[in-house]
Amino acid sequence: MDIQSTAIEQTSLPPQAVIMQIACGAMMTQALGLAAKLGIADLLKDGPKSITEIAEATSTHAPSLYRILRSLAGEGVFRESSPKIFENTDLSNVLRSGVPGSLRSGTIFMAEPWHYNVWGNMLHSVRTGETAWKKTHGDEVFDWFAKHPEESEIFNNAMTDMSASVAPAVVEAYDFSGIETLADIAGGHGFLLSQILKANPGIKGILFDVPPVIAGADTQLRREGVADRVEKITGDFFIEVPAADAYLMKHIVHDWDDDRSIQIMKSIYTSMKGKGKLLLVEMVVPEGNLPHDSKLLDLEMLTSPGGMERTADEYRELFGKAGFQLSRIVPTKSPFSIIEGGKA
Repeated sequence: MDIQSTAIEQTSLPPQAVIMQIACGAMMTQALGLAAKLGIADLLKDGPKSITEIAEATSTHAPSLYRILRSLAGEGVFRESSPKIFENTDLSNVLRSGVPGSLRSGTIFMAEPWHYNVWGNMLHSVRTGETAWKKTHGDEVFDWFAKHPEESEIFNNAMTDMSASVAPAVVEAYDFSGIETLADIAGGHGFLLSQILKANPGIKGILFDVPPVIAGADTQLRREGVADRVEKITGDFFIEVPAADAYLMKHIVHDWDDDRSIQIMKSIYTSMKGKGKLLLVEMVVPEGNLPHDSKLLDLEMLTSPGGMERTADEYRELFGKAGFQLSRIVPTKSPFSIIEGGKA
């Protein structure tokens, strides 16, 4: 049975209605991003408020904002508890700042015009195999971020959000004991690394990224209480990475095509002490027609950095071409898996 037939049966809607729901998803992205950027879930953390109060606090037009929140409430994000009075739900609580599992920064990133507009050039990627990001902005994504620090900070905060939602599942699923030094390659502000170190007091960490990113990592590492156990190093992972006996990369290899992914992995191979371990935290695309987060994220990879989500067989082949042998894929209680390998 194909995925569209399954969706129709589950919703009891005619095919036309299902297609229109999918086609209108772009508007929901914007509505969610607007609510996140305005901090509406934070305003409602202590209880219901009227649309007039919310509009005054956010300097917005109350009748227009009402229409946004009414649409979101129809999807379970906020609740209109009485006419034009809104309160949080389990879904909107995820848009609050600073709460465990918050996706506020990630949602803001998804709806920012400079990111969102890239999807409008998806046809360019399909016709040419090139990124829609470069078509939209004139530079490839990471070169563009290097020139736009404010936007880069939004991106980095979004990645921290996503790490925060995945980190507990990774720490629970994998036994990191026996590792002396774990190098988190392109680890951003170090949230995932800090959670692993907190759960494994005997491990030392290396946080490796480009200078502007590393410059913003101190606050995160101090807040998590691991700053004295983490060596911060800057550089270019295509050329050289620091020496360690184990390497972690979360959502990095998926940013790149095979050739550039292999180049990164070969840099690790050269610097790795002994047999070592290479751990990729990535989504693994399942075979068949069932829906999976990886299949949608793959479209983001197609249009923005030019990378891809991969199947288990594709990861096995990638490891082999870089000199590693994939030993196992460890599932977690999230859409992510831990793909483990060592020197062949």
